[in-house]
Amino acid sequence: MLLAIESSCDESALALFDKHQGLCGEWVHSQIDLHKIYGGVVPDLASREHFSRFPAMLSLVHEKLEGDWSRLDGLAVTHGPGLAACLAMGMAVAESLAVAWKLPLYGINHLRGHAYSPFIALHREKSDAFFDAMETMLPHLGLIVSGGNTVLFMLNERWEISVLAQTVDDAAGEALDKGAKLLGLPYPGGPQVEKIARAGKIDSFDFPRAFPSRSDWKFSFSGLKTSLRYQLESMDDGTVAREMSNLCASYQEAVMDQIARKVSQVLEARQFKSLGLSGGVANNTVLRERMDSVAKRGRLPFFCALPEHRGDNAGMIAFAAFIENRHVIANGACMYNKGIFPSLSLLKA
Repeated sequence: MLLAIESSCDESALALFDKHQGLCGEWVHSQIDLHKIYGGVVPDLASREHFSRFPAMLSLVHEKLEGDWSRLDGLAVTHGPGLAACLAMGMAVAESLAVAWKLPLYGINHLRGHAYSPFIALHREKSDAFFDAMETMLPHLGLIVSGGNTVLFMLNERWEISVLAQTVDDAAGEALDKGAKLLGLPYPGGPQVEKIARAGKIDSFDFPRAFPSRSDWKFSFSGLKTSLRYQLESMDDGTVAREMSNLCASYQEAVMDQIARKVSQVLEARQFKSLGLSGGVANNTVLRERMDSVAKRGRLPFFCALPEHRGDNAGMIAFAAFIENRHVIANGACMYNKGIFPSLSLLKA
């Protein structure tokens, strides 16, 4: 039984995971309302909110464990990437508990949590046969799309992760949120763009797609954001209001089309046995539909993280600790250990 702690940004989250039963409990406190008036996350406010919320949330875990902390075998905590002050708060809680309970504490890379999260549902279905089922899914092509990251990676048969493509500037979620801000929409902007875009036409405005060449395995969304700004500067307020749905639809399509094209190009260049999607922007219906379509064209099974595991959550951190305990510690697998994807580390024993 593992207790996982996530505090990389503005969600305070805890989760319990059992290798046979899977996720036994998940608790998340969102801070959206706190940061909405500022138009984005304020790190100092976020870290203070973590400090105030974790004690009460731990009491809920205590109830779930029927008052018996000794049922825990270890702890896992997000130790990066993320906002430094927020990460420090979660790690302080985790390290204190590990010392008090004399339990091993594992530091988990936040992006590895996202990388494995599409397979949480498969574990629920297969349980003890999970790793046997996974053998038929590897090598796996995974896509993480969030406010801070847009990464295309490979998970090979040895459970090694290697980055194939990533953004050279803004992430897709960041581009959607900043585009929404330019359009005068409230925070968080991505969902607002998606909602308004449903009534618009995707070809009303010609926004650019970066790196169209098949040889350029990269993403870029900074130029798209600039293109929207120039478009808005050429329009008066009345025209912008009338064209709002078309602007949102065309802008969102430029983001999703760039992602779908690059994923298709990578699938054509290499052989994979499955396709996965995770991260907060996986909540976008258009993106899920586009990725599902890409997978069907390639005759691949498509795995999308469950709604509760798309944003920041402790369930994916616990699940990542479960996987990496087996493949890093038990089997001694050589994980991709550089750049944005450092593997599990034993912080305290």
